[in-house]
Amino acid sequence: MAKVVKHLKAVGKPSASPGSLPLLTLEHGAIPWLLAVALATAGPHAAHLPWWLSLLVGGTLLWRAWLWQQRCPLPPRWALVLLVIGSIAAIAWQFGTLLGKDAGVALLVVFMALKPMEMSSRRDALVVVMLGYFLLLTHYLYSQSIPTGAWLLAALALLTAALIRLHGGAQPVATILRHALLLLAQALPFMLILYLLFPRVAGPLWGLPQDAYSGLSGLSEEMSPGTISRLTLSGAIAFRSRFAGEPPEKSDLYWRGPVFDEYDGHTWRAHALPAKAAKQLPVVTGIGAPLAYSSILEAHNRRWLLALDIATRLPPDSALAPTLEALAREPVRVRTQFSFASSIDYRANVIEAPAILQQALALPKAINPRTRALASEWASRPPEKIAAAALAMFRNEDFYYTLRPSLLGPNAMDEFLFDNRRGFCEHYASAFVFLMRAAGVPARVVAGYQGGELNPVDGYLVVRQSDAHAWAEIWLAGQGWVRFDPTAAVAPSRIEQGIDAALPADEPLPMIVRLDSDWLRQLRNRWEAANNTWNQWVLGYNPQRQREVLSRLGWRDPDWRAMSASLAILCALALLLVTLWTLPRRLAADPVQRAWQKYCAALKRRGIPRAEWEGPLDFAHRVAREKPDLAALTNEAAGYYAELRYGRSASNGQLLRRLQQCVRRLPPRRRKHS
Repeated sequence: MAKVVKHLKAVGKPSASPGSLPLLTLEHGAIPWLLAVALATAGPHAAHLPWWLSLLVGGTLLWRAWLWQQRCPLPPRWALVLLVIGSIAAIAWQFGTLLGKDAGVALLVVFMALKPMEMSSRRDALVVVMLGYFLLLTHYLYSQSIPTGAWLLAALALLTAALIRLHGGAQPVATILRHALLLLAQALPFMLILYLLFPRVAGPLWGLPQDAYSGLSGLSEEMSPGTISRLTLSGAIAFRSRFAGEPPEKSDLYWRGPVFDEYDGHTWRAHALPAKAAKQLPVVTGIGAPLAYSSILEAHNRRWLLALDIATRLPPDSALAPTLEALAREPVRVRTQFSFASSIDYRANVIEAPAILQQALALPKAINPRTRALASEWASRPPEKIAAAALAMFRNEDFYYTLRPSLLGPNAMDEFLFDNRRGFCEHYASAFVFLMRAAGVPARVVAGYQGGELNPVDGYLVVRQSDAHAWAEIWLAGQGWVRFDPTAAVAPSRIEQGIDAALPADEPLPMIVRLDSDWLRQLRNRWEAANNTWNQWVLGYNPQRQREVLSRLGWRDPDWRAMSASLAILCALALLLVTLWTLPRRLAADPVQRAWQKYCAALKRRGIPRAEWEGPLDFAHRVAREKPDLAALTNEAAGYYAELRYGRSASNGQLLRRLQQCVRRLPPRRRKHS
């Protein structure tokens, strides 16, 4: 009994520093939990960090693990100070700043690796845990995919388990993890309520203002040799489309992007139209029934909507440009769904602005003399015959379709058409347009995507960056702009079957595109369908989607006051339900509390009820005054309970058994006789 009282007084003794809390020594067995927390929260950032920083972080954590295993002292403070200063200087040199996403995350990762090197008290351990919670959020600055979410959920459970280990002492690993998962399960109702009702914001949630749209891949505002071929090396999804009926043939799937009509001998760019031509509205006449479909575009930070060539019905806040590409009012900076109608047979701008036709004939002077000579031989023919002659040349002569063409010099078209004859779609489209212009036929280059692969799991047509393509179109009197694809003459399988069928096996295509196994292809389709669902209902839960969900639940046009009130009421109800569910279970699952309550209940039946405010020692003193015959046994039981509950013997099974025996050692109650 005296030992227990002495221990309780020692715990509450103030530290040497006035006003400060005592620094509790960190248990040796708790350190592996904290190192696991550091590894789980900082480790995935190795994909975004410089290699030297990843080695530094990994080496530091291994060093700390070795010190723990060998029970060696921690390094001196001056060594840690030098390591911190050197790391900060190296990060500033690597990124050119200490601000921003990449540099800020690098600093946090370094701090997470270095803090365990001075971790000797429970306060230091709590800093590591809190830093881990903050570091979890930074992963969403780089990825919001399903694997990222699953990993961070596991890391969150580990962080919670580390907190339990710090405050609850040594327990079986399974017990600690079970308690952590139970806490997360209790938070689940609140998460769902906040997800449904918390006001959503438009724009990228996980991004900093200066870099929210960095790292977005897709078509560029200019095209030079290698632009499209480099994009083809990516298997990332550009967009998904779902048709109201059967999708058209793959050879008809031309998704129109930027139009290039200015050439400087090396690079194609979009020419700034004169004011009069820019105001002229395009006129498109569809032949046959239009195709209705919706597309989910990935963010690409451009205005192109990548509609099927050519769109006849556009979504709100968009329009058809004079060069016939569908443009949104603002760049597509978040994943967005659009609805279209398009005609694959059409007549477009049969009456064209003279300025546009004049620009479609412009060529730089004094380059490619052999190409100009060939075009002059065709110039006397009708435009259709000139285009047919160029396609026949590509089809019948020794031209090769490859992702690894030779480098071209100042006379790029001459070298390509008459010397190496190896190129990708941008080479063939550029050469075709140059020939047409040199022969007096208005022509321009169109970039976009061609084809796509139908996912049978969710019915979406998946178009990847590897489907990026460039083709040509010429203006014919009475017909308007007509598409010509010289790639189809060189490699018809590219248009009819896809990029993987057109290139040999040794060409560097993404592995996700070139899958020969049926079960791997099926696995990929299921995974991408799951990602599509995740994108639409989790990441894509924007204000519009929130209104749609609440409308389906019978709540039309709620304002922020009603949503806030509902949020508070539902959270209160969830808290009440969780409390009613967990409190009895906690009491029932605590053998120490159950044994002490059983002893107090037995004394209550003997006429000595314990007040709610009475601690075990105070209750034992009162029992000694009122029932001297029960003093010794009650002091013993109270001492066992105090040591088990407030001392360092929380997991001592022998003390618990002694406490349980105290209940059985109580003398029987005396019966009152009348």
